[in-house]
Amino acid sequence: MSQLPKPVGVLLAGGLARRMGGGDKCLLPLGDKTLLARSVERSNHQVKQLLLSANGNSLRFARTKLPVIPDVFADNPGPMAGIHAAMSWMQEHDSENEWLASFACDTPFFPTDMVTQLEAARTDATTIIVASSGGRMQPVFALWHRCLLPELTATLTAGGDIPWLQHWIAERAHAVVEFASEPCDPFININAPADLYHAQDLLNKIG
Repeated sequence: MSQLPKPVGVLLAGGLARRMGGGDKCLLPLGDKTLLARSVERSNHQVKQLLLSANGNSLRFARTKLPVIPDVFADNPGPMAGIHAAMSWMQEHDSENEWLASFACDTPFFPTDMVTQLEAARTDATTIIVASSGGRMQPVFALWHRCLLPELTATLTAGGDIPWLQHWIAERAHAVVEFASEPCDPFININAPADLYHAQDLLNKIG
Protein backbone atom coordinates (compact mmCIF):
# COMPACT_ATOMS: atom_id res chain seq x y z
CA MET A 1 0.00 0.00 0.00
CA SER A 2 1.37 3.42 -0.90
CA GLN A 3 1.91 5.87 1.91
CA LEU A 4 -0.85 8.43 2.32
CA PRO A 5 0.09 12.09 1.80
CA LYS A 6 0.65 13.88 5.08
CA PRO A 7 -2.15 16.24 6.13
CA VAL A 8 -1.80 19.87 7.08
CA GLY A 9 -1.74 20.16 10.87
CA VAL A 10 -3.00 22.77 13.30
CA LEU A 11 -2.16 23.27 16.97
CA LEU A 12 -5.14 24.84 18.71
CA ALA A 13 -4.02 27.52 21.18
CA GLY A 14 -6.87 30.01 20.99
CA GLY A 15 -8.55 29.32 24.34
CA LEU A 16 -9.04 31.92 27.06
CA ALA A 17 -7.53 29.74 29.85
CA ARG A 18 -9.90 31.14 32.48
CA ARG A 19 -9.18 28.34 34.97
CA MET A 20 -5.46 29.12 34.70
CA GLY A 21 -6.02 32.82 35.33
CA GLY A 22 -6.03 33.85 31.68
CA GLY A 23 -3.14 34.42 29.30
CA ASP A 24 -1.42 31.94 27.02
CA LYS A 25 -1.70 28.58 28.75
CA CYS A 26 0.43 26.98 26.06
CA LEU A 27 3.44 29.08 27.12
CA LEU A 28 3.46 27.65 30.65
CA PRO A 29 6.51 25.51 31.45
CA LEU A 30 6.38 21.77 31.96
CA GLY A 31 9.83 20.56 32.90
CA ASP A 32 12.38 22.34 30.73
CA LYS A 33 9.98 23.17 27.87
CA THR A 34 6.70 24.99 27.41
CA LEU A 35 3.49 23.13 26.70
CA LEU A 36 3.59 24.64 23.22
CA ALA A 37 7.15 23.45 22.54
CA ARG A 38 6.18 19.93 23.60
CA SER A 39 3.14 20.02 21.33
CA VAL A 40 5.22 21.20 18.37
CA GLU A 41 7.73 18.38 18.93
CA ARG A 42 4.99 15.74 19.12
CA SER A 43 3.05 16.91 16.06
CA ASN A 44 5.50 18.47 13.61
CA HIS A 45 6.75 15.23 12.04
CA GLN A 46 3.19 13.91 11.67
CA VAL A 47 2.09 16.57 9.18
CA LYS A 48 3.19 18.26 5.97
CA GLN A 49 2.84 21.80 7.35
CA LEU A 50 2.09 22.76 10.96
CA LEU A 51 0.00 25.84 11.75
CA LEU A 52 -0.70 27.53 15.07
CA SER A 53 -4.26 28.66 15.72
CA ALA A 54 -4.08 31.69 18.03
CA ASN A 55 -5.52 35.18 18.31
CA GLY A 56 -3.87 38.46 19.21
CA ASN A 57 -0.28 39.53 18.58
CA SER A 58 1.50 36.69 16.78
CA LEU A 59 4.95 37.90 17.85
CA ARG A 60 4.64 36.11 21.19
CA PHE A 61 4.86 32.83 19.26
CA ALA A 62 7.75 33.89 17.01
CA ARG A 63 10.12 31.26 18.42
CA THR A 64 7.99 28.48 16.97
CA LYS A 65 8.54 29.79 13.42
CA LEU A 66 5.03 28.51 12.64
CA PRO A 67 2.41 30.40 10.62
CA VAL A 68 -0.01 31.85 13.20
CA ILE A 69 -3.60 31.68 11.99
CA PRO A 70 -6.19 33.84 13.83
CA ASP A 71 -9.87 33.01 13.94
CA VAL A 72 -11.96 34.38 11.09
CA PHE A 73 -14.81 34.92 13.57
CA ALA A 74 -14.57 37.28 16.54
CA ASP A 75 -15.28 36.67 20.26
CA ASN A 76 -13.32 33.43 20.62
CA PRO A 77 -15.98 30.93 19.49
CA GLY A 78 -13.77 27.97 20.48
CA PRO A 79 -11.88 25.13 18.81
CA MET A 80 -14.30 24.87 15.90
CA ALA A 81 -13.23 28.37 14.85
CA GLY A 82 -9.58 27.33 14.96
CA ILE A 83 -10.27 24.31 12.77
CA HIS A 84 -12.26 26.50 10.39
CA ALA A 85 -9.44 29.07 10.18
CA ALA A 86 -6.82 26.39 9.50
CA MET A 87 -8.97 24.77 6.84
CA SER A 88 -9.52 28.17 5.22
CA TRP A 89 -5.73 28.62 5.17
CA MET A 90 -5.37 25.18 3.63
CA GLN A 91 -7.88 26.00 0.91
CA GLU A 92 -5.85 29.08 -0.03
CA HIS A 93 -2.30 27.75 0.36
CA ASP A 94 -2.52 23.98 -0.17
CA SER A 95 -5.77 23.33 -1.99
CA GLU A 96 -4.76 19.85 -3.19
CA ASN A 97 -4.46 18.55 0.37
CA GLU A 98 -7.60 16.73 1.48
CA TRP A 99 -7.09 16.42 5.22
CA LEU A 100 -6.42 18.61 8.24
CA ALA A 101 -5.07 17.14 11.49
CA SER A 102 -5.88 19.01 14.70
CA PHE A 103 -4.05 18.87 18.03
CA ALA A 104 -4.43 20.76 21.32
CA CYS A 105 -1.55 22.71 22.86
CA ASP A 106 -2.51 21.91 26.46
CA THR A 107 -2.17 18.12 26.15
CA PRO A 108 1.55 17.36 26.53
CA PHE A 109 1.48 13.56 26.13
CA PHE A 110 -0.64 13.06 23.00
CA PRO A 111 0.55 10.20 20.74
CA THR A 112 3.43 10.88 18.38
CA ASP A 113 1.82 8.47 15.88
CA MET A 114 -1.71 9.82 16.22
CA VAL A 115 -2.13 10.69 12.55
CA THR A 116 -0.99 7.24 11.41
CA GLN A 117 -3.42 5.55 13.79
CA LEU A 118 -6.30 7.76 12.71
CA GLU A 119 -5.55 7.26 9.02
CA ALA A 120 -5.85 3.51 9.48
CA ALA A 121 -9.58 4.03 10.08
CA ARG A 122 -10.12 6.16 7.00
CA THR A 123 -12.77 5.10 4.48
CA ASP A 124 -14.37 6.79 1.49
CA ALA A 125 -17.43 7.49 3.65
CA THR A 126 -15.75 9.19 6.62
CA THR A 127 -15.20 12.92 6.78
CA ILE A 128 -13.93 13.02 10.38
CA ILE A 129 -11.72 10.53 12.22
CA VAL A 130 -11.47 11.33 15.90
CA ALA A 131 -9.36 9.99 18.75
CA SER A 132 -10.79 8.45 21.91
CA SER A 133 -9.31 7.20 25.17
CA GLY A 134 -10.97 5.44 28.05
CA GLY A 135 -14.13 5.34 25.93
CA ARG A 136 -14.26 9.14 25.80
CA MET A 137 -14.08 11.07 22.53
CA GLN A 138 -11.21 13.59 22.25
CA PRO A 139 -12.74 15.93 19.64
CA VAL A 140 -9.80 18.30 19.16
CA PHE A 141 -7.55 15.38 18.20
CA ALA A 142 -8.90 14.44 14.81
CA LEU A 143 -8.58 14.37 11.05
CA TRP A 144 -11.01 16.60 9.13
CA HIS A 145 -11.77 16.35 5.42
CA ARG A 146 -11.65 19.58 3.46
CA CYS A 147 -15.26 19.10 2.30
CA LEU A 148 -16.34 20.15 5.81
CA LEU A 149 -15.33 23.79 5.35
CA PRO A 150 -18.77 25.00 4.14
CA GLU A 151 -20.46 23.20 7.05
CA LEU A 152 -18.04 24.72 9.55
CA THR A 153 -18.69 28.16 8.06
CA ALA A 154 -22.45 27.65 8.19
CA THR A 155 -22.35 26.56 11.84
CA LEU A 156 -20.18 29.47 12.92
CA THR A 157 -22.35 32.04 11.09
CA ALA A 158 -25.72 30.61 12.14
CA GLY A 159 -25.98 32.67 15.31
CA GLY A 160 -26.80 31.41 18.77
CA ASP A 161 -24.61 29.08 20.79
CA ILE A 162 -21.87 27.18 18.99
CA PRO A 163 -22.46 23.43 19.52
CA TRP A 164 -19.97 21.34 21.46
CA LEU A 165 -17.46 19.95 19.00
CA GLN A 166 -18.17 16.35 19.96
CA HIS A 167 -21.89 16.87 19.28
CA TRP A 168 -21.13 18.42 15.89
CA ILE A 169 -18.90 15.45 15.02
CA ALA A 170 -21.56 12.95 16.11
CA GLU A 171 -23.98 14.34 13.53
CA ARG A 172 -21.59 13.68 10.64
CA ALA A 173 -19.95 10.67 9.00
CA HIS A 174 -17.12 9.87 11.36
CA ALA A 175 -14.95 7.11 12.74
CA VAL A 176 -13.53 6.82 16.26
CA VAL A 177 -10.10 5.35 17.05
CA GLU A 178 -9.50 4.20 20.62
CA PHE A 179 -6.02 4.85 22.04
CA ALA A 180 -4.49 2.92 24.92
CA SER A 181 -4.77 4.74 28.25
CA GLU A 182 -1.87 2.97 29.97
CA PRO A 183 0.57 3.82 31.53
CA CYS A 184 -1.37 7.10 31.41
CA ASP A 185 -4.11 8.63 29.35
CA PRO A 186 -2.26 10.29 26.43
CA PHE A 187 -4.95 12.97 26.22
CA ILE A 188 -4.64 14.34 29.76
CA ASN A 189 -4.95 18.09 29.37
CA ILE A 190 -3.99 21.09 31.46
CA ASN A 191 -7.00 23.13 32.57
CA ALA A 192 -6.05 24.22 36.10
CA PRO A 193 -2.85 24.62 38.14
CA ALA A 194 -3.37 21.21 39.77
CA ASP A 195 -3.34 19.60 36.31
CA LEU A 196 0.07 21.11 35.64
CA TYR A 197 1.44 19.68 38.88
CA HIS A 198 0.00 16.27 37.96
CA ALA A 199 1.56 16.48 34.50
CA GLN A 200 4.93 17.23 36.09
CA ASP A 201 4.61 14.08 38.21
CA LEU A 202 3.78 12.07 35.10
CA LEU A 203 6.71 13.58 33.24
CA ASN A 204 9.03 12.50 36.05
CA LYS A 205 7.67 8.95 35.84
CA ILE A 206 7.44 8.37 32.10
CA GLY A 207 9.98 10.89 30.76
